[in-house]
Amino acid sequence: MTSSTTPGGLARFNALEERAAVAVLHEACASEAWAERLLAARPCATADDLFAASDAAMAELTDADLAEAMAGHPPIGRPKPGDPTSSREQRGMAGASEELKEEMLELNLAYQEKFGHVFLICATGRTGEQMRDAVKERIGNSAEREREIVRVELGKINRIRLGNLVQEEEA
Repeated sequence: MTSSTTPGGLARFNALEERAAVAVLHEACASEAWAERLLAARPCATADDLFAASDAAMAELTDADLAEAMAGHPPIGRPKPGDPTSSREQRGMAGASEELKEEMLELNLAYQEKFGHVFLICATGRTGEQMRDAVKERIGNSAEREREIVRVELGKINRIRLGNLVQEEEA
C-alpha cells in the first residue's frame, strides 16, 4: 500500500528515518526489542496492522525486555514531572484523597519489594480506587502470573500510546 492510501499519520510514521522512528517508539515503550520488532514491521498499511505488530512484539519479549519496558513507567500516583503522557494516563489519581495517595505509595512499595518492579496497570480511564484495588488483588499473585498480567497491561498501554501517536501525527 502506498502512502497515498495509508492514513496520513501512519504514513508519516512509516516514512520516518530509523533513528527518528526509534525515538518515537521509545516514547510509547522503553523496550529496545519491542521497538526493533515494530521497525521491522514497517510499513504498516493500517493502524490495526501497527497494533498487531505491537501485540506480536509484546508476546515475544523476554523477562529482561519486560523489565526494560517497565523501567520506563513511573509508579502509580507519581507521574514523571513534566511528562504529560504519564500525567494524562494517571489522571484517576490526580483528585485522590491524601489518604488514598498515601495508601498507593505504601502498596507500590510493597509490590515493588515483592516483584522487583513498579506496579504496572493500564491506568487510562481508571479511578484511584480501582488502581488501589487492583494492586491489592495482584500483590497476592505468583511472580509468573504477575509477569503475564504485566505483559497484557503493557500491551494495552502500548496500543493507546501508538493510537495517540498516529492521531497526533495527523494534526
